[in-house]
Amino acid sequence: MASTQAASAPHNGTPSLKVAVMASTGAAVEWYDFFIYATAAALVFPKLFFPPDLPPFVAQIASFSTFAVGFIARPLGGLLFGHYGDNYGRKRALVAAMMMMGFSTALIGLLPSYAQAGALAPLLLVMLRFVQGLAIGGQWGGAALLAIESAPAHRKGFYGSFVQVGVPLGVVLANSVFLVTSALTTEEDFSTWGWRVGFLLSIVLIGIGLLIHLQVVEPTGPDDSGLSERDRRRSPIAEVIRSHWRQVLLAGGAFIANNTCFYIAITYAVAYGSGTVGIPRETLLFAVMTGSLVMIPVLMACGAFSDRFGRRGIFLAGALLSGLWAFAVFPLIEQQSTLATNLAIAVQLLFISMMYGPQAALFAELFPKSLRYSGASLGYQIGSVVGGGFAPIIATALFASYRSTLPISIYLAGMCAISFISVVLLRRRMLHA
Repeated sequence: MASTQAASAPHNGTPSLKVAVMASTGAAVEWYDFFIYATAAALVFPKLFFPPDLPPFVAQIASFSTFAVGFIARPLGGLLFGHYGDNYGRKRALVAAMMMMGFSTALIGLLPSYAQAGALAPLLLVMLRFVQGLAIGGQWGGAALLAIESAPAHRKGFYGSFVQVGVPLGVVLANSVFLVTSALTTEEDFSTWGWRVGFLLSIVLIGIGLLIHLQVVEPTGPDDSGLSERDRRRSPIAEVIRSHWRQVLLAGGAFIANNTCFYIAITYAVAYGSGTVGIPRETLLFAVMTGSLVMIPVLMACGAFSDRFGRRGIFLAGALLSGLWAFAVFPLIEQQSTLATNLAIAVQLLFISMMYGPQAALFAELFPKSLRYSGASLGYQIGSVVGGGFAPIIATALFASYRSTLPISIYLAGMCAISFISVVLLRRRMLHA
């Protein structure tokens, strides 16, 4: 009797909020690990892990290429942890992903530079970035489903937004660590060892993973009577691909705009603003932090509004506004004004939040519960590869070819159009489960 009550507790109000907060905390620290790499790839790695005689443009492309490796690994992580999470539980898969992320990020902080190890340095960097990608590929689905499946039926969008808040919190944490270590060290010390501090701090993620393992009760529902060993030998991902491939592709398409615009805002805009426009690094990092703080209440509000007014409408508005604002971002940054730079990035992240806030609940409603971890994770990670993974590289190449940011804005608007159309087509695929 006691075990039954414990299992059903997450549906009774306060415990469900506890699950959402714990999932959000874990997501924030895991995204911190992923984003601190993004910041380092824009500002530190081009000079540290590649030959010193490379032209700056080539070194930047090489650095962003290692960043993209993490995105290539994300769908594989979604497959791996989706299978495990659908068969053995969301919590187990989430904790395993968090532990993997914590160890891989800490090891990046211990890597030798190119001057110390030659070609071995970027090779090890790429390997550990791949492991980071595997981990983040499994993290989102586990955290989002823990929160959503624990939530009251009429508040799934709001509770799902708690996990989405982990993204801007992770950005704020990553940029804060870079700003503090940069302020407390000389330029030489920062390049030598200061940047490593943020990576080594990721060991905290392991502790949070253990805390979630001990504190959070796996949410259950009326269809959770337990899985037999025969059921566990099945392949949820094969069933998803066979029966729900349209939902997976449309979910991936829906996420493209969000991911592309987001990574342009927090990585390429920083590299472009500091390297081409001449804006101080600290100004750009503060702008990203300000925009990320704006995202937090907007994400939660959009998740809550989606419970009352539907997921699709607010998502479509976010895609449309993000596509239009893409043509304002770079002209504002090029004014070299602190206010204009903050406005450019903050408004872009605000419009992105209109898509990302209701996204967790939207994706969960596309798949039956027994396949939800695999389906939602795969759709999300496909969108991340096509969208964010190569966005900084594409933007860098476009600017190098045309010496103008207009082609980058057109590229962003095109990605937003793909997401807009994908969400329109998702209407008949919703399960409302």
